[in-house]
Amino acid sequence: MKTLPGKPKREVLLILSSLLILSFSRCDSNPGLISFEAAVTRANAVDPGALGVPIAKASVILDRPQIPILCYHQIRDWRSSDSKRAKDYIVPVENFREQMKMLAENGYHTILPDQLDDYLLKGTGLPAKPIMITFDDSRMEQCTIGMEELKKYGFRGVFFIMTVALNKPGYMTNTEVKELAAEGNVVGSHTWDHSNVKNYTAGDWIKQVDKPSSQLETITGKPVKYFAYPFGLWNKNAVEHLKERGFTAAFQLSDKRDPDDPLFTIRRMIVPGEWTTATLLKWIHQDF
Repeated sequence: MKTLPGKPKREVLLILSSLLILSFSRCDSNPGLISFEAAVTRANAVDPGALGVPIAKASVILDRPQIPILCYHQIRDWRSSDSKRAKDYIVPVENFREQMKMLAENGYHTILPDQLDDYLLKGTGLPAKPIMITFDDSRMEQCTIGMEELKKYGFRGVFFIMTVALNKPGYMTNTEVKELAAEGNVVGSHTWDHSNVKNYTAGDWIKQVDKPSSQLETITGKPVKYFAYPFGLWNKNAVEHLKERGFTAAFQLSDKRDPDDPLFTIRRMIVPGEWTTATLLKWIHQDF
């Protein structure tokens, strides 16, 4: 039997039950009871939007204006040993502070993945000048310096956790991750050890995704619904595996979104350490 795309089984049964009851109420004019197959057909024809069910097709999602999503890795001052390439992923502390201040002064409001999901799927409204701030790799300073600045402006963030690093020097502890979630931030998966999902075999999905998700859910007491691809790299096989595991959406970096699965190839922009606030604002405007 074919069920309604994207509908929970319980909701499908409620729709079918309503249709069957309706068929009984009309038995005077149409003595034949509606068949189960016909009920499914009619249920599939019901406008899901009236039931509050996401209905947007990929083409509709792709047509919606993209929301700027920033990606940060390390927030610390540069060291003499840092290479030029490394500085692309290291934002000096004062630069980060100025960037958060700039966003607030320019009227930006942070949103979280559930809000983005509702916007993309249902067209649900967002606050004025929405922006999402994400952090990868579980670095301790994201929880200390990062959250200290976000809280100043009533911002919230999304933290994609690489679980192999938890409780190690320079990285977040279980307690810090739990506090992030309790304070209204979102904790997502960034695999166990940041390996490329394009190379996974069946066993790797258990080690790199299933076990880390379970670990994070135990720590936070909340479901892990969002995923960030290590290095921003993905393929169709990875998308299907994430869907099978119940993820709602997945985030890459700056490549084009997949025309068939835009929810699993959401774009983000790495903020290089050399950028001034003016440069960041310029790229927000032109890249999204």
